[in-house]
Amino acid sequence: MTQRKIGLTGGIGTGKTTVSNYLAKTYKLPILDADIYARQAVEINSPILNKIAQRYGTEILLSDGSLNRQKLGEVVFHNNEERIWLEQQIHPFVRQRFAEEMNKLPSNSTVILVIPLLFEAKLTNLVTEIWVVFVDEQQQITRLMQRNNLTIEQAKARINSQMPLVEKCQKADVILDNSDSLESLYKQIDAALTS
Repeated sequence: MTQRKIGLTGGIGTGKTTVSNYLAKTYKLPILDADIYARQAVEINSPILNKIAQRYGTEILLSDGSLNRQKLGEVVFHNNEERIWLEQQIHPFVRQRFAEEMNKLPSNSTVILVIPLLFEAKLTNLVTEIWVVFVDEQQQITRLMQRNNLTIEQAKARINSQMPLVEKCQKADVILDNSDSLESLYKQIDAALTS
């Protein structure tokens, strides 16, 4: 039996963490998270963080030498070329970390790869099936504004920096509709996992 590699994606603020937490808790599945690897890529004194500081200057760093994510976000969420440059630094590192972690797991296991930019980073070849978490855009904006304390413009800029959710749904094997209750979402997850 080959490894079942579920690529869990969706837009920003759609509920990917809710889904991965449920899969980890209820089914004890290993969760590999692109966001965690992306944070590792820019740890203090890492080669990638040094490149970022060379490009944007030391004001992109906080006083302890760590990355000022908010400042970097202001640059990349409003400038496509800079966002692409940044992704070219981070995505190869993330891909490498996924490969290392998957090699440690049994070949007949099921593993969840949480990859917000699954399509944008061209990482679909890492997975055997694709699950997209969906909510309508208004819900997405509201959740983002509440969760990250953003203005409506900032929330929209982050949403617009990603592939439209509708397009992601067209490429999905499973669509999890997270616009209703948690109970409804969990039922969809149960059904998708056992199908």
